[in-house]
Amino acid sequence: MNYLITGAGRGLGLELTKAALERGHSVIACIRETADATGGLLKLAAEHERLHIERLNVTHEEEAMRLASKLAKDNVKLHCIINNAGILLARDHSIETLPMHSVRLSFDVNVYGPMIVAKHLSPLLADNEGARLLNISSEAGSMAMAYGGDFPYAMSKATLNMFSIQLKHLLWKRGIRVFAIHPGWIRTDMGGNNAPLSAGESAQGILDIADGTTKIADELVFVDYTGRSMPL
Repeated sequence: MNYLITGAGRGLGLELTKAALERGHSVIACIRETADATGGLLKLAAEHERLHIERLNVTHEEEAMRLASKLAKDNVKLHCIINNAGILLARDHSIETLPMHSVRLSFDVNVYGPMIVAKHLSPLLADNEGARLLNISSEAGSMAMAYGGDFPYAMSKATLNMFSIQLKHLLWKRGIRVFAIHPGWIRTDMGGNNAPLSAGESAQGILDIADGTTKIADELVFVDYTGRSMPL
């Protein structure tokens, strides 16, 4: 199957790319700048002809349009889109000191980015073939589990969850499942070294959802990396 993964250069995105390749899939690994490709991603590209690195800054709609046009011309049919690119900013600020530019940038990347990708690339998803669109969310985006603080991240992920629900109803008609996925607290630049879960473990669980190995009830949208329902 053909996977498209954003934010594929490091952390969870890199592990998702690696796991998808190990399962025999072809991967379009999207990174903000091709010059920023990490050694790990370049090593995978050297080892796998099924890996193609593409530039895609998810906040730039023209880049998503360009990539979609390129893939369409090459008759590429996608079976899974994973919106993984995301940022965590201003977590040390209370509302009194919160820099609003951090809020705007968080929404640009964490919300509008996945919307732009879905707008231009979801038309390439295969109809009625078990295709998936996965938005990497967070338990921080659960209003039922709100813990206070992390205003830009939590609010943007809550909005991403709503977008996932809206998109579910649209793509369901084409036989495509949509999920917002809490990847767990993982050891990445964002999660820190004290996290109990490795990015590789999380990636394997997410790929089980993407591949359809993990069965999830039709009504669910927000789940964790094991497929367990998360409260909105």
